[in-house]
Amino acid sequence: MRQCAALAALAATSAHAQGEFRPSRPVRLISPLLAGGAVDAIVRPIALRLAELWGQPVVVENRPGGGTIIGTQAVVQSAPDGHTFGVAINSLVINPSLRPDLPYDTFKDVTALTQIGNITGVLVAHPSFPANNVQQLIDLARASPGSLSYASLGIGTAAHITAELIKVRKGIDIVHVPYAGSSAAYRELLPGRVPVGFVVLESALPHVRAGKLKVLALTDPRRSKVYPEFPALDETLPGFGYDSPFGFIGPRGLPPAVAGAISRDLVRVLREDAIREQLSRQAIDTVASTPQEFSALIRNEVDYWKRAVKESGAHVS
Repeated sequence: MRQCAALAALAATSAHAQGEFRPSRPVRLISPLLAGGAVDAIVRPIALRLAELWGQPVVVENRPGGGTIIGTQAVVQSAPDGHTFGVAINSLVINPSLRPDLPYDTFKDVTALTQIGNITGVLVAHPSFPANNVQQLIDLARASPGSLSYASLGIGTAAHITAELIKVRKGIDIVHVPYAGSSAAYRELLPGRVPVGFVVLESALPHVRAGKLKVLALTDPRRSKVYPEFPALDETLPGFGYDSPFGFIGPRGLPPAVAGAISRDLVRVLREDAIREQLSRQAIDTVASTPQEFSALIRNEVDYWKRAVKESGAHVS
């Protein structure tokens, strides 16, 4: 098996020397999330365009579970021949600090391909909630310790860690209520049973426009170019805003020529008007970085979340 993988990688490298990457069989694109979500809606059109470019099917394979560990492990264990790559979201850079028993090394076993962009999170509240911004929320929490609760999309997510960091630095007590996905969180947020929560902006917008939720702040460090009307978390709490980068990764040992060529094709697709417009509709500014840029970002983000996890005391059971 190892000899076959080596020969395949050698053949792919040779193909790159002659021109663009051309897979010799169907390509697997592994997503660590459930089908049907916001990331899935982004990835599948990209896969279709790659299939047209490469002349081979690009099959999206959803491998959810374990805080994205299962899907990432499937990528890093695949043959480094260019026929398997995967989606990485923010948990790729958070997990090393929360899960010391990771079955892979985030630096050694992952080949960065390109960053698609950043998924924008948002802190929303029920319209009846008395706070209309983050500072008012902090004031309410300080006045009534332990009486407020906030929803997140899971333990160990960027929003959970950031909220716990705010609690530590601002000396407030708000109860964390984690949910396994947006649908479960909205079932409690929309009727106001949980008054505030961190969700993904793209999924929150229909509820905000319908007047069923209000925006307290985006979790980005800066205002969104797509939705500049919403304040950023850093405007009230400098240093608390965060990016949620996501992109494409390959397995360890992927030849640089192969990784580079795949990255160039991904960037080519990401820069197409139709793909950029779709990303914009989902509140995402396209980045389309080089492998070197994405690799450097991953290292910087791992360092950031290591410090944040330690200070916040956030942990997974």
